[in-house]
Amino acid sequence: MATEQGARRVFVGLILLSIALLLVVAFPFFEAFFLAAVLAGAFQGMQTWLTKKFRGRSSLAASLICLGFVFVLLAPVAALTAFIVSEVIQGVQFVAGIIQNRGLEGLLAYVPGPLQGHASRLIEQFQTQSAGLWQTLQEQASARGATAAQTFGGLLAAGGSVLFQATMMLIAFYFLLVDGKRLVAWLEGVSPLRRGQTTELLTEFRGVTRSVLTSTLATAGVQAVAALAGFFITGVPVPVFFAAVTFFFALIPAIGAAAVCVAAALLLLATGHPVGAIVLTVWGIVVVGLADNVVKPLLARKGMNMHGAVVFFSLLGGLAIFGAIGLLLGPLIVAFFLSVVRIYQRDYGRSSARLEATAPAASRAPLPEEEPWKVANLLTDLEEPQKPSH
Repeated sequence: MATEQGARRVFVGLILLSIALLLVVAFPFFEAFFLAAVLAGAFQGMQTWLTKKFRGRSSLAASLICLGFVFVLLAPVAALTAFIVSEVIQGVQFVAGIIQNRGLEGLLAYVPGPLQGHASRLIEQFQTQSAGLWQTLQEQASARGATAAQTFGGLLAAGGSVLFQATMMLIAFYFLLVDGKRLVAWLEGVSPLRRGQTTELLTEFRGVTRSVLTSTLATAGVQAVAALAGFFITGVPVPVFFAAVTFFFALIPAIGAAAVCVAAALLLLATGHPVGAIVLTVWGIVVVGLADNVVKPLLARKGMNMHGAVVFFSLLGGLAIFGAIGLLLGPLIVAFFLSVVRIYQRDYGRSSARLEATAPAASRAPLPEEEPWKVANLLTDLEEPQKPSH
C-alpha cells in the first residue's frame, strides 16, 4: 500500500506532466492567447462599465468591444490600401496618356533634372532592344515561374497564418472579457500561494500591460505629430494622410514611424525636391525615429514600479529576444521578478522571521486563513516609533 508521502509525490508529478502537456497544446496559440489576455486586462474597466449600462449583459458588452477593436485595427489598413490603389491607378493612367500623346520622350519632361540623363539612356536602350524584348520577357518568365509561384505561395501562407492568429486572438479576447473575473477567482482558489498573492501578481501584470499599451499609443501620437511638422516644412503632399500612416506604422516595431518619413522623402526626391528629401530623411531618423526610444520608457515608467533605465532595457531586451511581442513580454518578465522579490521580502523575509521568533507564543498563533496578508501590516505597525503620550 502506498504511503501518504509517496502518493503526494506521484500526484505532484502528474500535475507537472499535465502542465507540460497543456503548454504543448497551447503553444501554437501562445501569441494569440497572450495578446488576448493583455487586451482583456486593459479593457476590463470598459467591460465592467458597459455591462452595467446594458444591465448585466456581459456578452453584449464584450461583443461591442471586440467589434470596436476590429474596426480600429482594420480601418487604417483599408484606408492605406485604398489610397495606394487609387494613386497607382492615377499614375498608370497619367503615364499611359503621356506615352499615347507624346511618346516615351514626352516622359522626360516630368523627370527631375539630375535624373534626366539616366532616363534618356534607358529610353534609348529600350527603343534599341525593343525588337527582342518580348522574347526575353517570355524566357525570363518561364525561367522564374517556379520561383515566383513559390514566393507567392509563401506570402499567401504567411498572410493566412496572421489572419488565423488574429481570429484566435479575438475569440480568446471575447471569452476573457466575459469570464475573466471568474478565471482570476479560480486561479486564486487553486494556486498554492497564500490567499491574495496570486491576485496581487495578476494585478501587477495588468498594470504593466496597461502602461505599455498606453505608452505605445501615446508615443505613436508624438511621432505622428513630429512627422506632421516635418511633412509641412518640406512640402510633402497630403501631409495629414502621411501623418495618419505614420501613427499606424509607429505601432509596428519591425517597421517604425521613420520608414514613412523615408518613403515620403523618396517621393520628394522623385518630384524634384532633393533638399526637402534630405531634410525629411534626417528629421525622420533623428527626431521621429529616436522618439520611440526616449518617449516610450518615460511614459511607461509612470504606471510601473520600475526605474526608467530598467523599463528602457526591458523593452529593448524583449524586442530583441521575442520580437514585436517582446515589447510586452520584456516588462512583464521584469515586473514578475520584482513582484516576487517584493512579496517574498514582505511575507517571508528576515524581518518577518525575526518578528515571529521574538513574539510571545500567543501572538505567534496562526492568522485566520482568509487574512494572511495582515502580517505585513502588523510588521509595519511594530517598526513605527511610538508617539509620546501627552
